[in-house]
Amino acid sequence: YQRRVREKGGLTEFGRKVLTRMEELGVFVDIAHASEQTIEDVCQLATKPLISSHTGVRAVCDTVRNLNDKQIQCVAKTGGVLGVTFFRGPQCGDNLIDSIVRSILHIRNLVGVRHIALGSDFDGFVQTPFDSSQLIQLTQALRNERFSEEEIRLIMGDNYKNLFLKYLPSASK
Repeated sequence: YQRRVREKGGLTEFGRKVLTRMEELGVFVDIAHASEQTIEDVCQLATKPLISSHTGVRAVCDTVRNLNDKQIQCVAKTGGVLGVTFFRGPQCGDNLIDSIVRSILHIRNLVGVRHIALGSDFDGFVQTPFDSSQLIQLTQALRNERFSEEEIRLIMGDNYKNLFLKYLPSASK
């Protein structure tokens, strides 16, 4: 899998046109599952905030599926948000909550807390260390790492909410 991902190409000419049109229409570009070359191409072309709806951090868990620091900085530079995922693969080690928190810490230290969100992947396809009724475990782990109430609020949903309110069309328009 990792070799195939590394060998995948970037955006085609058609892909470049689609990206431009998505931005014109106000559609967010999600780089989750994109190849490294595609992410690089999108980063060079994007003029609106990017998201990675569910990702890990390569500095914490070294797998090609996870974003490296340059890719994280690209998303932040556009004003975008990174959803840190909860499942094994993008997260490593015996304690997945610890891995999730280390991923969040890494992003905060690299680009700031306003670019972090939850990317739980609660779709039933992957197994996570807890379900939505147990998010208090993650909240407590963040508090243990001295995240402020405001930072936790931003991570738990306000960063996505703020992004959507700023860039999505208003229902009153």
